[in-house]
Amino acid sequence: MADPKGFMTTPREEWPRRPVEERVRDWDEVYVPGALLPIISKQADRCMDCGIPFCHDVCPLGNLIPEWNDLVAREDWRAAADRLHATNNFPEFTGRLCPAPCEAGCVLAINQPAVTIKNVECAIADRAWEEGFTPPRPPDRLSGRTVAVIGSGPTGLAAAQQLTRAGHTVAVYERADRVGGLLRYGIPSFKMEKRHLERRLEQMRAEGTRFRTSTRVGRDVAADELRTRYDAVVIATGATAWRELPVPGRELAGVHQAMEYLPLSNRVGEGDLVVSPLCAAGKHVVIVGGGDTGADCLGTAVRDGAASVTQLDIYAQPGADRDEDAEPWPTYPKIYRLSAAHEEARDLVTAPAADADARLFAASTLRFTGDGTGHVRSLHLVEVDAARRPLPGTGRTLPADLVLLALGFSGPDRADGLVDQLGLAMHARGTIARDAGFATNVPGVFAAGDAARGQSLIVWAIAEGRAVAAAVDRYLTGSSRLPAPISAYDRPMAV
Repeated sequence: MADPKGFMTTPREEWPRRPVEERVRDWDEVYVPGALLPIISKQADRCMDCGIPFCHDVCPLGNLIPEWNDLVAREDWRAAADRLHATNNFPEFTGRLCPAPCEAGCVLAINQPAVTIKNVECAIADRAWEEGFTPPRPPDRLSGRTVAVIGSGPTGLAAAQQLTRAGHTVAVYERADRVGGLLRYGIPSFKMEKRHLERRLEQMRAEGTRFRTSTRVGRDVAADELRTRYDAVVIATGATAWRELPVPGRELAGVHQAMEYLPLSNRVGEGDLVVSPLCAAGKHVVIVGGGDTGADCLGTAVRDGAASVTQLDIYAQPGADRDEDAEPWPTYPKIYRLSAAHEEARDLVTAPAADADARLFAASTLRFTGDGTGHVRSLHLVEVDAARRPLPGTGRTLPADLVLLALGFSGPDRADGLVDQLGLAMHARGTIARDAGFATNVPGVFAAGDAARGQSLIVWAIAEGRAVAAAVDRYLTGSSRLPAPISAYDRPMAV
């Protein structure tokens, strides 16, 4: 550790956000450009190099956090970038999008504010690109083996990059017209600008990875054809089968899934559309679901110019501090967090009747009612207890011209026919079954990421991609030197 007393003398300081009034008028990232580097060396100095780095354990990538904190504190950016990329293919993604379970597991967090690990990671990644520390790494020789990766989200991209660097010829199949999966069309630009994604894709192309867009495996190309053409197949399609809300009025126009709304907004940013067909401008918007996808809808609706935006969360409002009995350190606690989108909604008072910022907690949707022409006009809800039982006398009605369902995802979408054409075994929960080595019941076919694990965090997606790459490399060559940070059965640390 560069400063043995850094954690005692330096308070936690995070990357400052731009003023709300300024950032809601554009789609740029919410943080003040250039404001991170001046503070980050001192923040890295707060790392205690404690000797028992639980930040490693709670992060599935096994990031070498104390090592690169020390290097950043000493301003050795090249060495820090090397250590960071040793465990993470895309740290500029995770540094912006991950909720940072590593910080919850920081030893300092037992009784003080944790080290700003996520900000340090982002600073290293950005500095590495600026200084040219991340050149393409094509293989020295080709193996003669071929791999098809289906899906270009963080799992598919990580698997493809690892396998390409190992010398295999890799083609990534993506059903959308551009590469990136949720990173492209699910994540709003105010959380991560697409230039970060484009930069990595250019690196991967230079290394030899090939991309096949606008190709639905199971429709445009038969799944069996892919098995015949390639020596191995990796299914990394994500969990795109969204959960429904079976309540009266669900059929009304104006009630949409979040992943119908967000991709259209991102397509406006890509220049495909002038205005989204589901633009929230001037509308009363209600978002059903209290997770990150709901917050993404919230920030997007605010930028659209919605008349009001309210987010419903079926859980009770959490407290500001960790419940040491239910969620002891170093597990990731459910506490009240204020995302950039919630900060915007609070300051702009988008939902005057909300409990906090734009959120109504312990709220369950009963039904939707329309205007007589088949379009939604109101949402009826009721407060619930911890067991989700309605509380008498708590019913209320919210105006709603646009309702967005952000209730999570259950597994891969089977409409394309990929699962059925291959005859893949499935779990009852809707995910693809696999063994500890990521192999499915079909020889040569592997499954990774949300399609097999279920909906999870971006760090788990990248860890799955790295681990399945090692499994495929071993299948093709008999052994592998690729790192495998997790097994298919590993789960987040919990009580």
